[in-house]
Amino acid sequence: MPQTVCSGTMFTTPSGFSPHLACAEPGEEEAPQEGPGPGACLADGPPITSASLETLIQNLVPTADYYPEKAYVFTFLLSARLFIPPPELLARVCELCIKQQQLDQNRKKFRKFGPKILQLLTEWTETFPSDFRDEKMVGYLKDIIHRIAYWKTLNQVLQKLSQRLALMSQGEESIVKVSLNASSISDKLVAFKTKPPPIQKDMLSICSDPYTLAQQLTHVELEHLSHIGPEEFVQAFVQKDPLDGTQPCFSDQKKKTSNLEAYVRWFNRLCYLVATEICMPAKKKQRAQVIEFFIDVARECFNIGNFNSLMAIISGMNMSPVSRLKKTWGKAKTAKFFILEHQMDPTGNFYNYRTALRGAAHRSQTANSNRERIVIPFFSLLIKDIYFLNEGCANRLPNGHVNFEKFMELARQVGEFMTWKQVECPFEEDRAILHYLHTAPIFSEDGLYLASYESESPENQVEKDRWKALR
Repeated sequence: MPQTVCSGTMFTTPSGFSPHLACAEPGEEEAPQEGPGPGACLADGPPITSASLETLIQNLVPTADYYPEKAYVFTFLLSARLFIPPPELLARVCELCIKQQQLDQNRKKFRKFGPKILQLLTEWTETFPSDFRDEKMVGYLKDIIHRIAYWKTLNQVLQKLSQRLALMSQGEESIVKVSLNASSISDKLVAFKTKPPPIQKDMLSICSDPYTLAQQLTHVELEHLSHIGPEEFVQAFVQKDPLDGTQPCFSDQKKKTSNLEAYVRWFNRLCYLVATEICMPAKKKQRAQVIEFFIDVARECFNIGNFNSLMAIISGMNMSPVSRLKKTWGKAKTAKFFILEHQMDPTGNFYNYRTALRGAAHRSQTANSNRERIVIPFFSLLIKDIYFLNEGCANRLPNGHVNFEKFMELARQVGEFMTWKQVECPFEEDRAILHYLHTAPIFSEDGLYLASYESESPENQVEKDRWKALR
């Protein structure tokens, strides 16, 4: 149906996700390679499972002889926003850099320190660019780079950051525009109190090939995924830090998770679009053909690795206004549908789906083409997993330390998602199909019931009473 919005182990940041190393200025040493250090372990002990916030911040800042592991940088930058707003964190990093400069009066040591702090800032801007929509962040960024005398690199970093932020804004604006257009169409259809007039176009008239439609659905999915930042997974469940006497880190929570919410809305739209397409035809034979078509589309989505569209199609076909059409289903060949339902069966915490997802993830890791790299998870279940991880494990331990073990597991899950979202869609765009997917009229639940009852009359008193109320 349509959606509404512990312990871990150390991990290696997925291949293709970690930002590349920054290069040194001409005449300076090359950017450092990461190595072991307190970023992953305290002293030479075991991996960090908990520590004070101040200790974790200190372990983020490099020195002339140390650079934190990339896994640590990602984990801490992802989770620290639960305890300290990004501008305050960067200000603290700036303070520690000044202290480090004072300690490293030796020019040779300073020449080693500069490229390392530059690398840290570059990783931050590349992985969490939305943090730098805040003017304070940009100010601190400029200040630190000026202090290490990397003026030429400053312009490069700011230029790349500006390009990322511009692309993010364009993508968000286009998604909002599409959502508003789709909403305005569906809102008008809610007003009908009898079966709405036939829609001039239907999916089969736009695209009759299941594989082609599965490819275009994959385009939409990857476009949505590309706009979701890793920080949105944390900000979706942000709560006030009990040790912080100030306001929560995020005052405009809606804006901080807008891309995530837009993706959930797309899932719901696809559910209702599938249900609308099935309920609209007047003839039973046509409705059965539409059912068979979407079963084939769902199968192709499974083969591609597009599990989110697969689940949306199955959910749309299982909506009550569709599932009650017994005569229609009797005309359709449904053996493949029951196999797909089995794959997405929620039994055993979606055991079958998780097995298939692991298979797709393994294929992605060993792939030689973007076609084989596609992994689009059932997004609502991913959000649910992160929610229960957040609810099931405290952010802080009784001694006040940050429960870093929890955030390593969070970063593992989000980091895997970040790898999947970076795949470029290998399929050619079909603008007519994409336009239809985004703008085709869809019915509300009441509209779907009206269309369903007009197609196959109510069979019991409950349905008769509902039909009467709707009319």
